[in-house]
Formats: sequence, C-alpha cells, structure tokens
Amino acid sequence: MQTARDVLTPDALAMLQTIAATGSFAAAARALGVVPSALTYRVRQIEDALDVLLYDRSSRQARLTEAGAELLLEGGRLLEQIDAVANRVKRVATGWETQLTIAVDTIISKATVMELCESFYSLSPPTRIRLRDETLSGTLEALTSGQADLALGVADASTSAGIHSLPLGDVNFVYAVAPHHPLANAPEPLKDELIRQHRAVAVADTISRGRGLSYGLLGGQDVFTVATMKDKLDAQLRGLGSGFVPECMARGFIETGRLVVRQVARPQRIVRLNYAWRHVAKSGHGHALAWWLSQLESATTRAALLERHRGV
Repeated sequence: MQTARDVLTPDALAMLQTIAATGSFAAAARALGVVPSALTYRVRQIEDALDVLLYDRSSRQARLTEAGAELLLEGGRLLEQIDAVANRVKRVATGWETQLTIAVDTIISKATVMELCESFYSLSPPTRIRLRDETLSGTLEALTSGQADLALGVADASTSAGIHSLPLGDVNFVYAVAPHHPLANAPEPLKDELIRQHRAVAVADTISRGRGLSYGLLGGQDVFTVATMKDKLDAQLRGLGSGFVPECMARGFIETGRLVVRQVARPQRIVRLNYAWRHVAKSGHGHALAWWLSQLESATTRAALLERHRGV
C-alpha cells in the first residue's frame, strides 16, 4: 500500500487545487487534460494512503470533507514553500530571483507600489513580481512564513527572528464619521460609553493562525468587519459605522466635508510603520530584492507609500 509520502506529491496537491477551483471532477479533468476516471483514481489513492475521505460522495459537486479542506489548505502552503525553495536555489545560481513576492498592507499607497513595479520592469529583469494584499499582523506573517520576500507596512517586526526592518514613517489616525452619523454632532470629547453605543468599522486581520490584531474597538461594541482599509473608509463615508482611520487616506474626504473628525477621550493614535525583509546570511540578497531595498532608501519614496492615496 502506498504511503502518504508516495501520494502527496506536488502534482497531486496541484490537482486538488484544480478540483477546488473548477468545482467538479469532470471540469477538473477537462482542465488537466485527463479522463475523469483517471482523476477519480488518483483521489482514491490519496484517500487510501491517508485513510480518510476527502470528498463527500453524496453530492454531485466536488464538495470537500473537513479533512479534505484541511489538506487543500496545508497543501497550498506546501506548494508555496516548494516554489520558495526553487526561487532561493535559482537566486543562488544566477543572482536573480525567479519570483519576488511583496506583502503590501492595505494602508500602503497602491499607486506608488505600481509605479515602483513599472520602474522595476523597465529594467527587463528575469524576476516575476507577485503582490499580496495583507492587513495588520498578516503583513508580517506573510514574510515570516516564507510566503513573501519583502513586506511593506509592518507595524512591529522587532520580535521576529531573522527579520530586518527599517521605518517607512509615522501614520496619524483620526476618529472620523460621516456628517449624517449620530456622533457627528455629539459633544466632544467623545467618551467610550457613548462610542460603544454605535457600530464600529474594523479591518479584518489577514493572519492565518491565531486571533490577529484589532485596534480601537470597545468591549460589547457592534462591529462591521471589512477586508481593507479602503473598504473601511467607504463604509464610514456611508455612515455604516465609525472608527479611527489614517489621516493620510482620509484627508481628501475631510477637506471636502464627506468625513468629520471628532475628538475622543482616548489618546491620539500614531503608528510607526516599517518595511521588512528576511535576513540572508551567506548568499546575500538577490538582485531584485536589492533593487527594491535601494528604492526604499529614498525618503521621497517612503513618504509616497504612506501619503499618496486616491479617493475610494
């Protein structure tokens, strides 16, 4: 009988990803250029080796069992780690990374990141760039887990072994609401007891393990959770809730009166953001990472990454 190591090959894990992406065995077979029976046989081999059922056979769709969902999740991470190993080997051999993955916190100016990508590609490098949208502690986790080579917008990397970081700059957060929100005309400073009575808008932490971080939320407060800081601004512009937002992102809306800044009883919130990368002792940085780090030495570039935001 085959063992788990025999059947859990990169090809097999990629096959499971294709089944999940297409939604059925038949569609996956067409995408992979094989007959459905061959695909079913390979899945059975994995199930037999692991002694689990990966798919619910009572459904016509390729519906994963709990065990199958876990294998798909962990298998995806294994494939990313394999790609990372291949990338590092390629970098050692040629000096250029096959791929450079950059984790970008949603507080960072995407327009500036794209301009940096444009400048990088003008060099005609052999390196592919992959951008990952992350939030809060998920930005650093992408780096420490090996899923990213560079992280922009890390709040605190000081406790992470093997990670080097330098400051991007400080971000000032202001408490803002839409003009038609009940808190827009409440007496200042707004106390926690009053704020707790109204819904807060929070950005979901993209960390995959653990509870993640949250800022400015009060116990017992209703919370509307969104995916990005841009979504948070959109929600608060619509009066769907209130909360702290980066002044640099909200400035245009504040100047036009679409958001109203309110003074709160809590201390002003200022966050220092950093950029971080994994330390490589022996082989040194690849040419692509070295290029990005050289761009980040510019105070103008660092300021643009925090300040140059467009409207929602």
